[in-house]
Amino acid sequence: MTKSILDVVRLNKSFDVKSRKKLWAKPTRVQVLNDITFQLFEGETLSIVGESGCGKTTLGRCIVRGMSASSGEVNYYASEGERIDYLKLKGQDAKKYRKDIQMIFQDPYSSLSPRMSVYDIIAEPLIANFKLRKSEIDDKVTEIASQTGLNVSYLQRYPHAFSGGQRQRIAIARALIMQPRLIVCDEAVSALDVSIQAQIINLLKDLQEQYQITYIFISHDLSIVQNISDRVAVMHLGRIVELASTESMFSQPKHPYTEALMSAVPQPDPERKKDRIILEGEVPNPANPPSGCHFHPRCAYRTDKCVQQVPELREVGDGHFAACHYAEELNLRGVRHEEAKHA
Repeated sequence: MTKSILDVVRLNKSFDVKSRKKLWAKPTRVQVLNDITFQLFEGETLSIVGESGCGKTTLGRCIVRGMSASSGEVNYYASEGERIDYLKLKGQDAKKYRKDIQMIFQDPYSSLSPRMSVYDIIAEPLIANFKLRKSEIDDKVTEIASQTGLNVSYLQRYPHAFSGGQRQRIAIARALIMQPRLIVCDEAVSALDVSIQAQIINLLKDLQEQYQITYIFISHDLSIVQNISDRVAVMHLGRIVELASTESMFSQPKHPYTEALMSAVPQPDPERKKDRIILEGEVPNPANPPSGCHFHPRCAYRTDKCVQQVPELREVGDGHFAACHYAEELNLRGVRHEEAKHA
């Protein structure tokens, strides 16, 4: 059995939001992450999908400690097998293990300093964490630049001289220079052209195979997720509502929200008419979420039980988890269903 590299246990994050109209009013507490729990296995790619505002990016930043979680645990299993609560590390202990978990940000245009050369951007993590000679740093930067498809003769140039795809390669090189075991990719290809997206996805796959890297891949593009993932977690309003292998998720979704997301996946055949599920009503306000299942106002299968009771995320199949009262009863359609229907 594949061993775990990360256990996220009941992770919560909330913000206090002030009213723009009533500056004297008491801030409203908004729960962005609500009891997020999942297990990440070594060497796999776990994709996290959902609508904008569901908490995907906040989850990624809390895991890498780019943002402080309100409560919960992120248990990291170090290479020597030791289990560490990553969120509680301080000082030298935090520095020791921080290099193992890196992040690639969404926008390659704002995540790179315009005042630093490509060489300095890639070398900075090495200088900050290790005592290396200049020649050793030069060798490592040159090696990682070559592996990520960067022209080493351009290392003294600045980010403005590069395209979006090349900038994202620089960001990948910066993350990879520390030889991390886990990389959180936050919409790492969403700002790129489709052809460049394919190049970056193939690069990430090659690097994963070469260095045995584990990915948390945050995205809203299910076509890319289907191509790169081993497992998929679906988030809705700060909760994970479904978690399964990619094959199981795309062929037999167990949550109505996932079914609606699957219906939006584009098909390569322009002549094929797709049965798109249009969710009625507005996206719930996270500052004032609905009672019971947060998805029930837009769910076609809702009952009184859905309005009154919050469904727990539970196993409904072999490694397939869903937070729906009727997950075992509903016959929901996925992408594979649509392909078989038009075959």
